[in-house]
Amino acid sequence: MSQTAQHIRSFVAVGDSFTEGVGDELPDGSVRGWADFVAAGLATAQGEPVRYANLAIRGRKLAGILHEQLDAAIALEPDAISINGGGNDILRPRVSIEHVGARLADAARRIAAAGIRPILLSGGNPSEVMPIGAVMQRRGDALARAFRANVGDLDAPYVDNWSDPELRAPRFWSIDRLHLNAAGHAHVARNVLRALGHPAPEAWRDLAGATTAEGRRDLAYYREYVLPWLGRRFTGRSSGDGRDPKLPTFVDVQPLPPTVIE
Repeated sequence: MSQTAQHIRSFVAVGDSFTEGVGDELPDGSVRGWADFVAAGLATAQGEPVRYANLAIRGRKLAGILHEQLDAAIALEPDAISINGGGNDILRPRVSIEHVGARLADAARRIAAAGIRPILLSGGNPSEVMPIGAVMQRRGDALARAFRANVGDLDAPYVDNWSDPELRAPRFWSIDRLHLNAAGHAHVARNVLRALGHPAPEAWRDLAGATTAEGRRDLAYYREYVLPWLGRRFTGRSSGDGRDPKLPTFVDVQPLPPTVIE
């Protein structure tokens, strides 16, 4: 991982709910998330606007990310594309994690072959706060190994959020215990910016999530979050059905003034 500051004037993010920003909900009902923070952090560190698009859609498995998002992201011809995926695949009962890791690595190579810098990153590890934590830990570890085994010779920053011990704390996770909250997304953004050789705005260190995974898992939690999640799995539905990409075309993200975080 290079610590030399990389000048990035345009940035596209592809992925699922992690990259869309689910868990970091704003008062108007939209979501923000780590990729939004990274775009603002790059603009602030470089002192100029950054063109930013986010094609992520919650609930997408890796095949959907590759078929619906990757070509569209490459066609935008940005300086960099961040790629994360596979989290929804490894939660299925039957899955070849090695195959998922290899396909994710192939996608990173396609980005590099197009002359675009890939930004590789894993999601955070919710195993200490979610109900099926042991399964998530085992499968997440396997995906991380499979992916890294296939990208060892690729010249690209890799942001290992999965192994970040601080990010496992309940205060970084939203009430559904599967998605990061605002503080968690800001933490991931700091990790990404650090990997790109840039600082993050200091104000993000004090950012608090609207909800956290602190406290007990009671019956209301299972009723509101776990049962609907299981229902979608049994019926083949997704939380992203019918949803469009978050930001399908470039927007200009301006540098942040001092002490401003949004």
